[in-house]
Amino acid sequence: MNKRVIYLIFICGLNFCTSQSIAVLKYDGGGDWYSNPTALKNLIQFCNTNIETAINTKPEFVEAGSTAIFEYPFLHMTGHGNVVFSESDTKNLRMYLLSGGFLHIDDNYGMKPYVIKALDKLFPDKKMTEIQLSHPIYNNVYPFPKGLPKIHEHDGLAPRALGYFHESKLILLFTYESDLGDGWEDENIHNDPEEVRLIALKMGANIIKYAFEN
Repeated sequence: MNKRVIYLIFICGLNFCTSQSIAVLKYDGGGDWYSNPTALKNLIQFCNTNIETAINTKPEFVEAGSTAIFEYPFLHMTGHGNVVFSESDTKNLRMYLLSGGFLHIDDNYGMKPYVIKALDKLFPDKKMTEIQLSHPIYNNVYPFPKGLPKIHEHDGLAPRALGYFHESKLILLFTYESDLGDGWEDENIHNDPEEVRLIALKMGANIIKYAFEN
C-alpha cells in the first residue's frame, strides 16, 4: 500500500471516527524517546474529561519512518538527548505533516540542539517561527495570556514555543524550557504541586484541541 493511499485512509478516519488515538513518536540516535511514560495517559484522561474528546485511553508508539503515523492526527515526541531522522524518516514525517498531521515536540531538557538539526532537514524550505500570543493554542479553551507556562526550571530561561506553518496552519510545535511533559506525569514522579500540574495539563489540552480541529 503506497503512502498516498495511507494518507487518504488517514483523512477518512479523521472525518468519520468518533474515537481517536494519539501516539508517541519513536526515533533513532540514542535519545530516550520513551521518557515521561505516564504523561500522555494523564493528558488523554484530562482531555476526555474536560474538553469532550474521545481519545483512546492508551497511547500508541510509532516509528518515524512507518506509514502507521498516518493513522494518528497527533504525535508527541520527547526526550533528553540525540535525535536522528533517516532520509526515509524525514520523507515520511514531512508527508505526514503536509497532509494534515500534527507533531508536538517537547524538550525534556537537552534535546534542543539535536531537534533543531533534524528539523532543518525536515523543512529546509521553511523557517521555524515564534508562536504569537494571539494563536489559538494559547486561547482556544484555557487562556494563557503570557504564553507557554514554565513547569520546570532547568536553566531558568523563559519557556518558548516555536513552530512550522503550512498554508497558515501550525503543523509542528516545538516547546522547550517549559517541560510540559513532566507536568503531565503522575504526581509522585516529580512531586510537582497540583496547581503546576493543572497548568501543564490545560496547556496540553489547548494543543490537542488545536491539532484535532485544524
